[in-house]
Amino acid sequence: MYVILVYDIGEKRVGRMLKHCRKYLNWIQNSVFEGDITEVKLKEMLLGAKKIMDEEHDSIILFKSRDAKWLDKQIIGREMMNIDNFL
Repeated sequence: MYVILVYDIGEKRVGRMLKHCRKYLNWIQNSVFEGDITEVKLKEMLLGAKKIMDEEHDSIILFKSRDAKWLDKQIIGREMMNIDNFL
C-alpha cells in the first residue's frame, strides 16, 4: 500500500520521530513522509511511533491508498527530497 504520513510532535521528541519514520518511508518535507509499505511494516512503524509520542499532545495523520498511481501529486516550489531517482 502507498501511504502519506504527517506528524505534529513535541519539540523534545521530533528528532527521534524523524529517525524512526525514515526507517520505513521517504522523508519529503518537514514532518511529512510517503512511500510504499506493507501492512506488517506499517503496524511495526506505528507501534514504534506510539512509544515515542505523547498521545495527549502529539498526533500522526495517515493517508492510505492501494497504489501511488491513484494519487495525483503536485509540487509547487522547491522539492525537499526527490524520490523519483531511486534505482
